[in-house]
Amino acid sequence: MKIDLRPIGVIHTPFKTQEETPIQPFRSQEEGRVEVFREFEEGLLDIEHFSHIILLYHFHQIKEEKLIVKPFLDKKLHGVFATRYPFRPNHIGLSVVDLLRREGNILVVKHIDVLDGAPLIDIKPYVTVFDRKDDVRNGWVEGKT
Repeated sequence: MKIDLRPIGVIHTPFKTQEETPIQPFRSQEEGRVEVFREFEEGLLDIEHFSHIILLYHFHQIKEEKLIVKPFLDKKLHGVFATRYPFRPNHIGLSVVDLLRREGNILVVKHIDVLDGAPLIDIKPYVTVFDRKDDVRNGWVEGKT
């Protein structure tokens, strides 16, 4: 089966290299601009009423994939699907960011952890009742953040 995705926009950030890009949004205080292409701008109706959004994007500078990785927070090897490591088979990233404001087709966000120029695949509102889970096991990450 082939799945075709097309970018709906591009993410602009101050991070020009992978080395300077923070690991996870909670480690970043930086602002970014999420540019939604004009043909999709209508889909932003009412998004400004949410405090946080979920960005799905393409790791556009990643050229390899690995199934076993050593994540940034650990010295042990783990399966890539038990991590947030970028060398994934489909190179898809996910970040939950603060939505500061909407300026037409631009969303100004805070706590961005995305490499500049990343193609935007989708945006979803963060909804506490849907997305927050209280009874959570954090696996190997427990105590490492």
